[in-house]
Amino acid sequence: MRLALDTNRYVDFHRGDESMLQGIRVARDILLPFITLAELRAGFACGTKAKQNAATLTKFLERPRVRVLYADDATTHHFAYLFKQLRQQGTPIPTGDIWIAALCVQHDLTLASRDVHFNHLPQIPRW
Repeated sequence: MRLALDTNRYVDFHRGDESMLQGIRVARDILLPFITLAELRAGFACGTKAKQNAATLTKFLERPRVRVLYADDATTHHFAYLFKQLRQQGTPIPTGDIWIAALCVQHDLTLASRDVHFNHLPQIPRW
């Protein structure tokens, strides 16, 4: 399994959530969408443990199975399709999460997220 982490599940993993510990153990690849990375860094910047959290994130990113996933031209096409789908369904979700969804569709990833609005996109497998 190739696993993409949403921000809330990265936090769960570092808090010792058993479901996420298991997900990380069994994943062949762990992908951190650029949106997740940006949200984490923004949270660190606003928090009281910025240096400690940044160091933990750096160690996580240095793991051999972990990499950051960035958008490219193909991602924008997936974004547009998903945006249209959500609009037609009348089920909008935050723009950042559409980017995460587009990356998941593009790269055939399983998404780890607690956000229930991803349920509006049944084509994305969930952990």
